[in-house]
Amino acid sequence: MEDSISDALAEGLNGPLSEALADPTAGSNVMAFLIVAGLGLGMALIYVPLRIFLTATARSRRLRLLQRIRRLREELTQPVEG
Repeated sequence: MEDSISDALAEGLNGPLSEALADPTAGSNVMAFLIVAGLGLGMALIYVPLRIFLTATARSRRLRLLQRIRRLREELTQPVEG
C-alpha cells in the first residue's frame, strides 16, 4: 500500500506539472498571467466604485429634475393671479 502511494507520488512529481515548471518559458507565462490578472483586479477595483458613484449621482440628478418638472406643472395648473 505504501509502495503504491509513493509510486503514485513519484509519478505525479515527474508528470506534466514538473515538466511545465522546468520549462523556462513557463515562468514568463506565469508572469504574464499575474500581470494580466493584477491589471484586471486593479481595473475592477476602480470601475466598480466609480460605476456605483456615477449611477447614484445620475439617479439623484434625475430625481431632482423630475421634482422640478412636477413643481412647474403644479404652478402652471394654478390660475394666474392679478
